[in-house]
Amino acid sequence: MNPLLTDRAQLLAQLDAVQEFDIAIIGGGATGLGVAVDAAVRGLKVVLLEAHDFAKGTSSRSTKLVHGGVRYLAQGHLPLVWEALRERQHLLSNAPHLVKPMPFVMPAYRRKDQLFYGLGLKLYDLLAGPARLGPTRLLSHAETLLALPGVRVTNLVGGVKYWDAQFDDARLALALARTAASHGAIVLNHMPVTGLLTEYPAGRIKGLTCQDTETGQERSLKARCVVNATGVWVDQIEAMLYSKPGNASDAKLPHAVRPSQGVHLVVDASFWPGSSALLVPRTQDGRVLFAVPWQGKVLLGTTDTPKPQVDWEPKALESEIDQILQEAAKYLVKVPLRSDVTSVWAGLRPLARTDEKSNEQGATQNVSREHTVKVAANGMVSVMGGKWTTYRAMAADVMQSIRNAQLISLTSEDATLDTKLWGAPSFEPTKVMQKDGASVSDRPYGTDAELLASLPGADSGLGPLPSRQLSEAMVRFAARYEYARTVEDVLARRNRLLFLDANAALAVAPQVADILGAETGVSPQLAAFEALAKSYLMP
Repeated sequence: MNPLLTDRAQLLAQLDAVQEFDIAIIGGGATGLGVAVDAAVRGLKVVLLEAHDFAKGTSSRSTKLVHGGVRYLAQGHLPLVWEALRERQHLLSNAPHLVKPMPFVMPAYRRKDQLFYGLGLKLYDLLAGPARLGPTRLLSHAETLLALPGVRVTNLVGGVKYWDAQFDDARLALALARTAASHGAIVLNHMPVTGLLTEYPAGRIKGLTCQDTETGQERSLKARCVVNATGVWVDQIEAMLYSKPGNASDAKLPHAVRPSQGVHLVVDASFWPGSSALLVPRTQDGRVLFAVPWQGKVLLGTTDTPKPQVDWEPKALESEIDQILQEAAKYLVKVPLRSDVTSVWAGLRPLARTDEKSNEQGATQNVSREHTVKVAANGMVSVMGGKWTTYRAMAADVMQSIRNAQLISLTSEDATLDTKLWGAPSFEPTKVMQKDGASVSDRPYGTDAELLASLPGADSGLGPLPSRQLSEAMVRFAARYEYARTVEDVLARRNRLLFLDANAALAVAPQVADILGAETGVSPQLAAFEALAKSYLMP
């Protein structure tokens, strides 16, 4: 099968043809997809199953930053920062079409703050070493205003400029899915896992059961190793081992993850002009405030609120919205109001629990973002915590844990240090991917740009949108080559319109549904998307 195509019937036929997989991965977010790439590059038989869509949960709801973690530096988590800074460099090298350097500026309203943060960010540079993207600089009052034309000037004494990177999280997830597939993995979305297969009497896991949401067809898949990479849902998957009818006990259910909710508000670029991002490292309540230019808009965030309950579409609390707007008003000349917000969305961070006695309602901004890999006695491999920047290192740790537990015979080498992700300029496994040498560093389709331009409707924008933002061809491309099955798949993750402007997404949704339905032959679930998009409007 041509690795570019994602015809679902062919993928299901491939799935049914495999008697036993080496690794079955549950979860199509950053971690699960990273494990799929690592395992596939090693030549293993790999299947990855995602209940909804790739990056549907946490992995499409980040602040869009590839970073070492300035906050973690302040908390003293130097090993985490060191690792993240090196992984940042690998991402810039392996996915230059999706990741780019970005300058950040901390405005200082007291001279001692400027010196304190300047010294800390010099340490950030030292930890980065050769992976440093640019030097940290103390800025004068005038230089700060040039870098941050939208910042409040009252009592401003200067600023600190440093460098990190920005990316499109959902599209990077798609690049990982396609990279894994190009190396032989079978990756399927809209295929929830419904149970775990165990051997008797030993109780070791030998596979799983799943169900196609489009047809209702159930399947049993055998696998030598099952990896639970479901983020905030990791406990629910492990709980399947205890879910015998009439025998479930809450006392037995695992509690490995402590979810934390982060909310983002999106406003017009006029509220934060310029190309530099704003970072306020410590707001009045101890959290971080960002104002980050992204795809013609500005992201304001983020919160860090304990969330005992998990769901696929977490809702922003009124208090979180008010908190972001109130903090933004302290730093932005043009103060955003609720009526200025074009989209509001929340994501749940899968923080690894380290203290079983910790207070569930306690603050989570100081909880470490380090990851944990656990191999249970029954053979289940679960990975918790972490963040997008370190997805590749997390995947390598998962593979090392599998090797140490002797679940599969593997080498100890780090297999993906230089693995280019799909669309990167030097990754050309088929003739259709070849380019004429033109730079694709700022184009999200990378080396697929030529293929996209060849599809019907490449110059036809949907609704009032220009074709460069959303064209008929982009919808066709999403269906044919990017696993898209629903309007939500297209407008939330293949294109980011829902996350940028919910009203605009509602306006073009019927056109997207018509094109997608013609391409796939199944219902594009327009009504469900329209209901979802309304929840992204400011309440």
